[in-house]
Amino acid sequence: MVETMDELIARVQGQLYRLQDLSEATQHIRAQETSPDGAVTVTVDGTGAMVGLEFSPAVGKLTPESFERVLVDTARAAAYRAYGERAGLITAFNEAGT
Repeated sequence: MVETMDELIARVQGQLYRLQDLSEATQHIRAQETSPDGAVTVTVDGTGAMVGLEFSPAVGKLTPESFERVLVDTARAAAYRAYGERAGLITAFNEAGT
């Protein structure tokens, strides 16, 4: 329970600052994954959106079907990593607030 208006304001400001910190941290998430054969490297942001895509010379050895599979699997792995990082930030935020 809050005793004074000053305490209430301080508490709300603290929560606001924590929320801003969480927002900034999630906006800076970048996760990168490289395919096992090294042909494809995908970078995604905290929402799983692709923000980087690189190919090595090994990509030339892939069939179209293999290329599609490797690209999708690598992008999925990068997104999974980004989601894990975001989940960790949200969990820490929620635990600090209780």
